[in-house]
Amino acid sequence: MTFSPPRPWISNYAEGVPPQIDLPAGSLFDLVEASVSEFADNIALEFFGATTTYAELGEQILRAAEGLRLLGVQKGDTVALVLPNCPQHVVAFYAVLRLGGIVVEHNPLYTPRELRHQFEDHGAKVAILWNKVVETVQQFPADVAVDSIVSIDITRAMPLATRALLRLPITRAREARAALTMVRAAPLSNSAVPSTSEHSTSEHSTVVHSTVVHWHKLLDHPTVDGHIFRPTTADVALIQYTSGTTGSPRGATLTHLNLVSNAAQARAWVPTVQRGTSVVYAVLPMFHAYGLTLCLTFAMSMGSRLVLFPKFDPDLVLAVVKKHPATFLPAVPPIYERLAAAAARAGVSLEGIEIAISGAMPLSASVVEPWEKRTGGYLVEGYGLSETSPVLTANPVGQSRRAGTVGLPLPNTEVRIVDPENPTVDRAAGDEGELIVRGPQVFSGYWRKAEETAAVFVPAVHGDDAGPWFRTGDIATIDADGFVSIVDRIKELIITGGFNVAPSEVEDALRSHPSVADVAVVGLPSTRSGEEVVAAVVLAPGAELHEQLLRDFLRPNLAGYKIPKRVFAVDELPRSLIGKVIRREVRDVLQASSHALQ
Repeated sequence: MTFSPPRPWISNYAEGVPPQIDLPAGSLFDLVEASVSEFADNIALEFFGATTTYAELGEQILRAAEGLRLLGVQKGDTVALVLPNCPQHVVAFYAVLRLGGIVVEHNPLYTPRELRHQFEDHGAKVAILWNKVVETVQQFPADVAVDSIVSIDITRAMPLATRALLRLPITRAREARAALTMVRAAPLSNSAVPSTSEHSTSEHSTVVHSTVVHWHKLLDHPTVDGHIFRPTTADVALIQYTSGTTGSPRGATLTHLNLVSNAAQARAWVPTVQRGTSVVYAVLPMFHAYGLTLCLTFAMSMGSRLVLFPKFDPDLVLAVVKKHPATFLPAVPPIYERLAAAAARAGVSLEGIEIAISGAMPLSASVVEPWEKRTGGYLVEGYGLSETSPVLTANPVGQSRRAGTVGLPLPNTEVRIVDPENPTVDRAAGDEGELIVRGPQVFSGYWRKAEETAAVFVPAVHGDDAGPWFRTGDIATIDADGFVSIVDRIKELIITGGFNVAPSEVEDALRSHPSVADVAVVGLPSTRSGEEVVAAVVLAPGAELHEQLLRDFLRPNLAGYKIPKRVFAVDELPRSLIGKVIRREVRDVLQASSHALQ
């Protein structure tokens, strides 16, 4: 990539961070294979105390790849992963890539309707599933059904003693087991690679009973590595779904180059983190773009010890902190707050946590200052999108960090501020405008959505030939030193707890309730989650507002984080001349109402 001055941010990089890096020539599989070779005896994964070395990880990846090949997975095939953080997730991810397949990550907490929508879009015929969601996917109709399901009991990766405790006939053990695995087992085949699927019909649709294979049976095959296709940097590696403003999730298509470049940029940003000795905590879900890059790819490329948590539990994290504090901890502000509070209550020291990276929502000084005092390390904010693998900017890990900003563009990353109405026109330095970006981590487009892809790219201008610019949809400023501040979002997405919520999706669900005549959904500031989902409803004639009943009505069709935390009854909604609800005005009114009630 050609760079032309001025690039004011480069002079503010932390010591040891280069302005430009050489882009990796290999694939994501080459990345993990290098760590397997270099750090064979080092611990790669830790899960409730059970450990896996890099040599063992490499062996499991190749065995899983052979099992998937026998299930029919070939180069270019999409393979769905619906898993929490667990060792099997890491193995499955790289096994699919080893075959030249395309990983499609999914949130296992999605409702059947939400999962089905994404499966309809990507068309995967093989799915690797947490056993708690197997029955959900089995119920998909024939036009969406997968041919083969690989079912994973994540408790099988735990130490035997922990698994035994989960089977104790006490309430706490039963609750823990129910949260981690299917208590009542789904009807699974014992065969490693069955050859047929059954079909049954109903009045409305045909349901395909997919072949179901146990994960541990899939790994029974010997490794046959020589004849399997090896992916290249140009191949598509991942489809990462992101909510659009219409409520229809779009699959951001990311290549091996996009993802290995972002991992390399992250490595360059933290030169003090040493390969082969670092400890990374995976408290963020790895099905999310943020957790995926900083845990699944960055950590593995560093030969790190990746400690996996199926969900964030401060007590579980503190138990690991006592043994080996994180060298590198990616998370979101509420996690840092809860962990610091839990450590104070338990009298556990957080010293030794060297670098914490925060993203997905604004990071306030009220979180940073006590965290850095407790750890003796740094807590800095970054920024990115699913379409950018995802990291674009980050604050320097050093004294030049600047609170209230999302930092500086990473090496090999260019940014501009432009007129949102005419993105070929630059805004003056310091003025607000739409942030557009360019770099090796920026995706090439949305899966099977050519028109939507064209709408988010701006052709190169000013005579340069380095390619088009991606429109982030965020209003930002860049100061004289190159620090980027996010001011607002054009797209109106609500970001709650690090997850994107499309207002229109929640609105459509609410409108189907008979007591709701009209509705607008917005995000209001929250100290716990960045934003909280809030609804303003116009009630049908004669109807009364029952907030809890409305929330209960939404639960079968929306993930919990999408359900409004508060519902306000209003007489009418503000609309534009063409009849479109003006969500900005709704947000202002609801925010004022919230303050008045406090």
